[in-house]
Amino acid sequence: MYPVSDRFLAQLAESHRVATQVQLFLTDGRVLDLDHTGGSVTVDRRQAIRRTCTVTIADPTLIPRTPADQLATYGARLRISRGVEYGDGSEELVPLGVFRLDSVDGDVSDGPVTLQGKGLEAIVVDDRFTAPYTATGTVVGAVTALIQRSIPDATVLSQITDQPIGKRTFDVEADPWAGCQEIAAAAGAEVYTNADGAFVISTLPDLLTATPVWAVEATDGGVYISANRAMSSEGVYNGVLARGENTSENAPPVSALAVDSDTSSPTYWGGPFGRRPLFYSSSTLTTVNACAQAANLKLAAARAPNASGDISSLPNPALEPGDVLRVMHEDGTRELHQVASFSVPLDEGGSFPISTISAKEDA
Repeated sequence: MYPVSDRFLAQLAESHRVATQVQLFLTDGRVLDLDHTGGSVTVDRRQAIRRTCTVTIADPTLIPRTPADQLATYGARLRISRGVEYGDGSEELVPLGVFRLDSVDGDVSDGPVTLQGKGLEAIVVDDRFTAPYTATGTVVGAVTALIQRSIPDATVLSQITDQPIGKRTFDVEADPWAGCQEIAAAAGAEVYTNADGAFVISTLPDLLTATPVWAVEATDGGVYISANRAMSSEGVYNGVLARGENTSENAPPVSALAVDSDTSSPTYWGGPFGRRPLFYSSSTLTTVNACAQAANLKLAAARAPNASGDISSLPNPALEPGDVLRVMHEDGTRELHQVASFSVPLDEGGSFPISTISAKEDA
């Protein structure tokens, strides 16, 4: 969760005024604070571009009409924040993301105008290779080089133990962002942009060991609104075999199999669910340990959770995908949920649905 004060979290469950800020950074250096009437920021770890936004404004003059307007707008960025206004006149804002402005659309005379943007991953995605590109060295070094190839001033934060990778050559037209994810998988990690617009290399927190960051409770003064639970076996795997073979470096083939070994899990390998393996290969994997880390990363995403669900609560803009929540339902049952996605409204009355990737009973 993005660092916020205890006062901030307490205020979310109480009646308060919402504070929002939308800033437009034009390519000519100007920064505009936009008066906006609505919009939302969607955050979803299952998507290649984790953060997207929509902002509604009343002013139609932002619609590009001349070549000068287009030069200033194309390549512009949005920075969006949401927070609370305290009764003493102060406020606390939390960043929701930095976005490449992708479209401006509206009635040229009367408005309203809709702005849409994508997280900075989109810049890397679109900068596809026009010549073969070879990644080598270490996970952090190779991922950083790929990102800064497209965004030279990008900040890249590593939260992993770095390790070497096998040489990997990407073909013309290949997606550099998919390459970043492939390289990070060699360390059992993923890459994404955070709420500040920095690129982060990290591993998904373990639901069973991570400390819950927020309580969603159906009690007086709680933020719980509703919830549902579900389980599905479609597209579910309980084992991942990761393999690596790097002929350019004369490295011998290596592999590792990761399986759901929890005998109490409904997707236990060899239990009633059966064996449903997924296969993954990359030339970046040159050791059994690297294969094992990649297999465990893929298994965490591919294995069916004991339960999944959608929670509706009062909005908390400080949440991040991977955060663990402590949920207490109306019947008093308690669960730990791990956040997969959510959408933060930019108005007072918007709903706040949270989708989770897994859930466990909370003792």
